[in-house]
Amino acid sequence: MGAGERILVVDDEPDICALVAYHLAKDGYRVSTAADGNDALASAREEEPALIVLDLMLPGLSGFDVLERLRGEVNTRDVPVLMLTARRDEEDRIRGLSLGADDYLTKPFSPQELVLRVAAILRRTKLAPSAGSGDAFTIGPLRIDRGAHRVTVDGAEIELTATEFKLLLTLAERRGRVQGRSHLLETVWEAAPDIQTRTVDMHVQRLRTKLGAAGALIETVRGFGYRLNAPQRSTRP
Repeated sequence: MGAGERILVVDDEPDICALVAYHLAKDGYRVSTAADGNDALASAREEEPALIVLDLMLPGLSGFDVLERLRGEVNTRDVPVLMLTARRDEEDRIRGLSLGADDYLTKPFSPQELVLRVAAILRRTKLAPSAGSGDAFTIGPLRIDRGAHRVTVDGAEIELTATEFKLLLTLAERRGRVQGRSHLLETVWEAAPDIQTRTVDMHVQRLRTKLGAAGALIETVRGFGYRLNAPQRSTRP
C-alpha cells in the first residue's frame, strides 16, 4: 500500500486519468492530475511529487518535451517517471527511456500492473542501504557509497537517478560476473524477465554516458547481458 506519497498523473484522456487516479488513491497514494504538458510542468514544480505517470501523446507540449524539461531542471531531474504510450513502436519507447524515463507501459494497460510498477519504482527511489564499513567501495576511478547514495568518478560526483544507481550497484556488487538482461529486469525493475529487455539496454547506455571514461568498465556481453569489469587494482576504503 502507498504511504501517502504524492503521484502526479498526466493524461489528456479524462477517463484514463480518472481510472489511474482511482486505483492509485485506492492503494493509499495522494493523486494530482494534469491534462496537458504545461500544467504538468507547473504541478511538478509546485507539488514536487514522488513520481509522475506521464502520457507521451499530449496536446501541444508533448510528453517527450515534458520529460526533457523535467530532467533539465534541478528540482525535478530526479523525480521518477513512468511513461504511458499508445504507440507500440519501439522507437518511441527508446526515445522516452533515453530521455530519462524510469519505466513504461503501453496502452491499453492493466491498472493493477500500473500500481505495481509505481510501487516498484518508489522502492528503488527509497533504496535504503544497510549501515556499516562496507557501505562504500572503489573500483578503479569509480567510487560507490551506498549509505550516501553517492557515486563519484575520479572524485567528481555523478548525478544518477534511483534506477541508474540501483543498476550500477547491482553490476558493481557482482563485478566480474555476467548479469543477464532478464536477471537485471527482475533485480532492478522487479519486472517479469520476458519483457522490456530494451529498457535495460537504454539505461545502461545512459549510465555509461554519465560515467564518462569510467563507463567503459561496463562491458556488453553479446546475446546475454552486461558485466562490470574491475581493473586489476581495485581497493576498498
